[in-house]
Amino acid sequence: MTEQKGKASVGQFAYILLCHKNVDAIVRQAEQLTASGDAVAIHFDARSPREDFERLRTELADNPSVAFSKRRLKCGWGEWSLVAATIEALKTAQAAFPRATHFYMLSGDCMPIKTAEHAHAYIEDRDVDFIETYDFFESDWIKTGFKEERLIYRHWFNERSQAKLFYASYNLQKRLGVKRKTPAGLQIMIGSQWWCLRRQTVEAILNLIRKDKRIVRFFKTTWIPDETFFQTLVRHLVPETEIDCRTLTFLMFSDYGMPVTFYNDHYDLLLAQDYLFARKISPEATELKEKLGALYTQTGVTFRTSDEGPRLFKFLTGRGRIGERFTPRFWEKDATIGRERSLLIVTCKKWHVAKRLLDRVGSVSNLPTIEYLFDEEGTPLPDLGGIQATLSKRTRHRRAMMRMLFDYYETDQLLICLDPSNIDLFRDFYSDRSETRLLEIECQYTDTYLEGHAKRVGLAGEHTSPETFRTLLPTIRNDVIRESEMIRDQNFPEFYRIREKAEPQENAKPLSEFLGIDADKAHDIAETEYLFVD
Repeated sequence: MTEQKGKASVGQFAYILLCHKNVDAIVRQAEQLTASGDAVAIHFDARSPREDFERLRTELADNPSVAFSKRRLKCGWGEWSLVAATIEALKTAQAAFPRATHFYMLSGDCMPIKTAEHAHAYIEDRDVDFIETYDFFESDWIKTGFKEERLIYRHWFNERSQAKLFYASYNLQKRLGVKRKTPAGLQIMIGSQWWCLRRQTVEAILNLIRKDKRIVRFFKTTWIPDETFFQTLVRHLVPETEIDCRTLTFLMFSDYGMPVTFYNDHYDLLLAQDYLFARKISPEATELKEKLGALYTQTGVTFRTSDEGPRLFKFLTGRGRIGERFTPRFWEKDATIGRERSLLIVTCKKWHVAKRLLDRVGSVSNLPTIEYLFDEEGTPLPDLGGIQATLSKRTRHRRAMMRMLFDYYETDQLLICLDPSNIDLFRDFYSDRSETRLLEIECQYTDTYLEGHAKRVGLAGEHTSPETFRTLLPTIRNDVIRESEMIRDQNFPEFYRIREKAEPQENAKPLSEFLGIDADKAHDIAETEYLFVD
């Protein structure tokens, strides 16, 4: 255990803040970070409502230490847009804050766990860049999922919002053997996207990508480039002796590879870590945020660091997380999805209709969508440590599964499909503390469609006689109607319905309310000509 005390700061830090929601929280975060003389450059996702952005600018208009990126980009997890947004914010900070000596990458989920005085002393004592930068191919930094596939194949689609296209493109390239080489002269590195770089390093990176266009061309079609782009270029431009291969942002991961979320009762734990910021702070942890925000502006504070966090986490999870030092909630419990989250469910017996709707929603929004994950074994899903492997595992651990998907997509809203027969799943999700909304798609069922359905579920085969079908069809039709009526009999709140027979303008209103999008976007979705085609 060591004692560390801050000293008077010299230069100015420019925090690079990428965010997309919760205007009030962003305002508080920016005001806290600038209260001690530092600066903030904000990139606010262009997918977020324009009125939110305008309110954010208005709220911070009188703060000269806050600047906004001139260009707002539509961002998606795992794609180049996050790096492009970071570059835009860096350019803004470079021009707006000439006194800034260091540029520190943050998100809206990050909070300081030391004072500004301590942070300045810690960073300014050493003339280095703080960034994880490990050899991409030789290190074991990537634990699960794609590794070399991130680089050797081109990724034009987003795995989270365009899963079908993402995997179709990947499988086609793999089948055809269409691989590419990394740019000559660049050793690809990987590491955490939470870094702190010196001004001269940022300037060198911006100059390099301005001169060498092949670098951006390559990284534009890599997968998750925010874990490789800056890591590679810093190692390429900066001597090894001037790189501290670590992140200054404290974050932990569960055994499933999901980020651990911190709550009000983790204040002492966080302060004891040898880091300057922590991620992810729960949106519900208002007391923790207030205490950490107040701490940042204090002076003369001594910190006793022990780095017990990762060891304690491993110990507590190994003992079931029950009744131990930091309560059963050391990391987020599997028993709930989360009060601050919204689970949107589309239910329809015609799976192809629901899948088309999800595809259209993904094309007009950044809302992550997942098809019939509790009904269809082959639904594309990320590697969640094996819990996603079978339908029985998914259903048995459904709330844990959904929580991990929310964490994986780093979102507070998730859209999924469920078959109408899953009445127990509907009830279970509605009983959670999260907000649950349900959209039923009411379709017309021809005899031809019901015959095909009977074959798909094994009630009939290719040689089933017309007489047998005449017996089966009324029962199948009644079952479909009964499932719909059972859902409606539950009187679920936030329940919406669109109908195949309705006009687009009629369906637009429930779509708008269900998805929380404006009427024009909802009408575009409702007007999809092929939506109900069999």
